[in-house]
Order: sequence, then C-alpha cells, then structure tokens
Amino acid sequence: MPQTKRLFASPEPLLADNLSRLPARAPDAHKGQFGHVLLIGGDRGFGGSITLSAQAALRCGAGLVSLATRPEHVPGALVRLPEVMTLGVSSANQLMGVLAQASVLVVGPGLGQAPWGRSLLSAAAQAKMPQVWDADALNLLSNADFKLASGSVITPHPGEASRLLGISTAQVQADRPAAVRALVKKYSVVCVLKGAGTLIAGLNDELAVCNHGHPAMATAGLGDVLAGVIGALLAQGMTAFEAACLAVWLHARAGEQQGISGRGLAASDLIPAIRQLLEEYAPCTR
Repeated sequence: MPQTKRLFASPEPLLADNLSRLPARAPDAHKGQFGHVLLIGGDRGFGGSITLSAQAALRCGAGLVSLATRPEHVPGALVRLPEVMTLGVSSANQLMGVLAQASVLVVGPGLGQAPWGRSLLSAAAQAKMPQVWDADALNLLSNADFKLASGSVITPHPGEASRLLGISTAQVQADRPAAVRALVKKYSVVCVLKGAGTLIAGLNDELAVCNHGHPAMATAGLGDVLAGVIGALLAQGMTAFEAACLAVWLHARAGEQQGISGRGLAASDLIPAIRQLLEEYAPCTR
C-alpha cells in the first residue's frame, strides 16, 4: 500500500490519482487478515443508524463485523444483516468480551446521550485501537475529557464541530480550514469536517477537500454510512488519513451517481454504489 504523506498549505482536492489504494488480496486470503470492526450505538429508537454503519463496513471489505446495540434491536439487525455478529448490550460490562476481539471501533451512530450511551462511550474510549467517532459520540465528547486512541478519526458536521470547539456554527463555516485544523490540534486525531466541500485534516498538516457530491445527499443516515466505510478501510490496514480521504471520496462519488435520480435518496442506496466504486478503484484481485 502506498504510504503517501502530503503537506498542504491549502486544501488539496481529492482525485482518483492522489488517493491511496487497498492492495489486491492473495488467493489464500482469509477473513482474519482484514480486521474486525466493532460498531457501537443504536439507543432506543435509533437502531437503524448503527445498522447502516455496520452494513457499510461489511460491504467495504472488513473481515469480521460485530454490532453492539440495544437488545431490542438485535432481531431486526439479524434479519437485515445475518453476516454481522450482533450483540445486545444493556451495560458497558457486557461490551468487554467483544471489545477484546475487535481491531477497529466505530462509535456514535444512534448512541444517544443518555446513561446507556455515555457508559458505552466511556468503555470504548479506554480501548487502545483505532476508532471512528461520529454523531452522539462527538456530542458527548464535547462535554467530556476523553482521549482517543492513536490512529483515530472524528467525523463532525458543522454543528458538532461548533460544540467541540466552543464556537458558533457560523464561525465554523466562515473558516472551515481553520476549524478542521483546530479540531486536529485539540484531539490529536484525523478530522473529517462534513458538509459541502468536506475537509479532511491530518496530524502532519495534511489538508484535503472533496469537491464531489450531490444536493440529493441532504438526507438522514449518510454520515452513518461514511463512518462504517472509514472503519472498514482502517480495519484493512490504511492509515487514518488515507482511510478518511478514500472513504469521503467513495461516499461523495456514490452520492453523485445515485443523486442523478433526484430527491428521495436513501442512505442505504449509497452502499452498493460505494462497493462497486471501491472495486473499480482497487480491485480485489489482479
């Protein structure tokens, strides 16, 4: 896998020829070589969010995918995703066994900010493995003193970024490059600042911008899908900055393709398109 490190004074556009690729798989490849993504979230009423993330992680090549969610969401998740190892957890203590088996965490979609979500996030924060924090994980982070593990990624939208930085959303949007760099400095992780012209900033002054996308992508669940894609790419050996850049590009290009049909785009519509784009860009076999 190419280990490219670019230092940008201003955002560098994400293009197919400047993105890292997943390597082809050997004929004797097995699931244990491609990571184990554990996705944590889905409080009552929000089981779909974390299920979308799990589906995206599965379809983007993670070797093993586990899902920890509220017990009442387990039957629906098993019907939709029988390939995902789904665990119903009522407390953080029940999370410990599967945490010990995982290599990458995706935390936050549908997590909520009630005691259940806070306890699971606290357990995740103590795990020393790359993590993707999204949605309510970021809302909880804004009022907590968690330190994310090395190699992690946060994926705020402008409102979440404003809470993390203690400034207004208008200030974030007025200087998005400054905001995303400030988040990297504050949390020592790669940051994806979502929105039109999504920015990705790394710990070595890397700064990239995605100029792809479609207005039809203004719908719920798109961020959940993105978090799962990043998690799958991390599990397969990409660095945090590489995984974030490739995932954002795949997500936006899939949105362009599916957005041609106009309004009514569903987040799950992107997942087959992302899978196809990933295969075209980085074939599984040579």
